[in-house]
Amino acid sequence: MEPTDGIITAASETAAPPAAPGRVHSAAAARAHTESVVRDSWDGPGRRARDEDVVDLLLVVSELVTNAIRHGEGLAGFEARAVPEGIRIEVHDHSEVLPRSGAAFPTRHHGSGYGWPLVVRLAREVAVGLRPGGGKTISALVPLRAAEAG
Repeated sequence: MEPTDGIITAASETAAPPAAPGRVHSAAAARAHTESVVRDSWDGPGRRARDEDVVDLLLVVSELVTNAIRHGEGLAGFEARAVPEGIRIEVHDHSEVLPRSGAAFPTRHHGSGYGWPLVVRLAREVAVGLRPGGGKTISALVPLRAAEAG
């Protein structure tokens, strides 16, 4: 794997094949599923995720799923799981075209092109890997912090 502008790319992955798309066929469904993962698996007794962190998480989910649908020849799968630092998401699509560098925002407004740089800014451990059967997986960790008790 080669790091590029904070993004790790890999020629192939040896991990298990991605889960079937299942319930998630749209950005809205991915957001709803991700919110349920936060509530059911990350939040717990005495701990609730900060609202602003959840908004960032849902923005990353929306951008990655929308990009898979628009530019990745369709959504092939979606996963969200709680980890101690936040939520790790994986979006699988059917295209082997890698995203362009996320190091800089576009300097002119053309109506699009802002999503990937936002993902790179809001998420950590962003990785892009080609899937053995074709397509790619983009994974990212979106950090969550506990809200202050109040």
